[in-house]
Amino acid sequence: MLKGHPKGLYVAFFANMGERFGYYTMLAIFTLYLQAKFGFSTATAGDYYGGFLFGIYFLPLIGGIMADKVWGYGKTITIGTIVMFLGYLMLAIPGQGLILMVSALAVISLGTGFFKGNLQALVGNMYDDPKYSANRDNAFNIFYMGINIGAFFAPSAATGISNMILKKSGLFYNAQIPNMAHQYLDGKLKDTTELLKLAHQQMGDQFTDLTQFSHLYLDTLSKSYNAGFALAAISMVISLLIFIGFRKYYKAADVTEKQKSMDVNLKDKMVHMTPEATRKRLVALLLVFFVVMFFWMAFHQNGFTMTVFARDYTESMVSRFTYMFFDLSAFLPLLFAIIGLIMTFSRKLASKFRAIGFGVFVVGSIITGMVYNSYDDTMMISPQLFQHFNPIFIVFLTPLIVGFFTMLRKVGKEPSSPKKIGIGMILTALGFTLLILASTNLMSPGALHGNVSDSLVSPYWLISTYFTLTIAELFLSPIGISFVSKVAPPKYKGLAQGGWLGATAIGNLMAGLIGKFWDTLELWQFFLILVVMCLVSAAFIFMILKRLERASEA
Repeated sequence: MLKGHPKGLYVAFFANMGERFGYYTMLAIFTLYLQAKFGFSTATAGDYYGGFLFGIYFLPLIGGIMADKVWGYGKTITIGTIVMFLGYLMLAIPGQGLILMVSALAVISLGTGFFKGNLQALVGNMYDDPKYSANRDNAFNIFYMGINIGAFFAPSAATGISNMILKKSGLFYNAQIPNMAHQYLDGKLKDTTELLKLAHQQMGDQFTDLTQFSHLYLDTLSKSYNAGFALAAISMVISLLIFIGFRKYYKAADVTEKQKSMDVNLKDKMVHMTPEATRKRLVALLLVFFVVMFFWMAFHQNGFTMTVFARDYTESMVSRFTYMFFDLSAFLPLLFAIIGLIMTFSRKLASKFRAIGFGVFVVGSIITGMVYNSYDDTMMISPQLFQHFNPIFIVFLTPLIVGFFTMLRKVGKEPSSPKKIGIGMILTALGFTLLILASTNLMSPGALHGNVSDSLVSPYWLISTYFTLTIAELFLSPIGISFVSKVAPPKYKGLAQGGWLGATAIGNLMAGLIGKFWDTLELWQFFLILVVMCLVSAAFIFMILKRLERASEA
């Protein structure tokens, strides 16, 4: 999987991993922060969530233009990383008001706009070299792993630092308290019995006043999320150092068509395309952008309604066995034990590597067992921890998907990039079908009034959904980015990657807008809307499949 790639790919891999760790650390707690700090309803939090994600993915259009026409890819990426750092730093200020928070979100969005699409364009440039071009799809799968390794550690990092801040004040996380505390302080909580019970659980004999406790808990929880945002700022520094420090490995690809036209030595490397071919390619890109809007609308419920579903409808007290998958101190050594076991029985590896694999299996198993035995019989999980399943599934499934596509390519049966995208939409519909089944007999969110349901479902419903959505994502997202890098007319490479992210932005905005139905529909009806939209999008892309395939050859 790692053979036949330029070294610059790995610089982009690690720079992207650092940036995405910061972003997903922030995103894992963003909705929870809005509700804890400002007392927002789910619908209001959805407006901010959708608006922020819209900015994150729409502004790469501007970033693409700046790179194509003014600064070039490397300089634009560097400026973007610095701007993101400043935005996260603003967000980390404790006690901030709504205006400063919105300003911080705008700064982060602008920085991401300069960074994200142009890094993808830079990777695509590396594979314009005929020596590497056959591995373009696989390269973007590997690049995508960097995103998800960073994203995997983010929810646990955010949770860990939040719990540490709460513990210093003698508190611990409870999903019920923020909403009830805000209702109490606003004079809207008619029955204070449950809040009193929770306050005594938190403070014991030190509890004296419910108003004081409500302020203390909300302020401390908000500050714990501010600390998570500070961690995101630190990751931007690491990403910047990687990108600047190893520039020599991607320097040859860091050139736009405009820069080529101004350099006598590079003019002969310019690609000339007829206006008709350019038009066909741009139309093909727009059609794909239209389809992927609906994928991201559905997929990015992970940080919104799926997080709310995890908080309000999913068991938070779980067995030791289940908790093991949410706790990295047990989950990581378990994963290494599985890798070691696979290495041990792999016939393709030399005997010394199989022996190393067996050692990894033994050590991983021992550590997992020790951590597992330290747990109580039941353990509490935080809702944001569900978000680490998607990235870890990405990391482990990517080699399998890449190997599967490579095998099909060798026998001449690999699906085209547009066909893979269509299959990904069908798999997305299947993922949300699982949540329809899980939600059938549950009370509607509107009837809950922001409280936790009495009927809770197993965490494995959400875990299974994340697993299915991950396979869908691997068929769609890295393949789509690869398709854009291949089809984009040379002089519009940065803009085209910005267009892909702009389509993602519209999908993210739709994710927040459709979230308004969360409080007005039955749960199964809400998830059914997502299923239908994904299936209609899949049907559309299969209808125009031949047109898209011809455009990539124009």
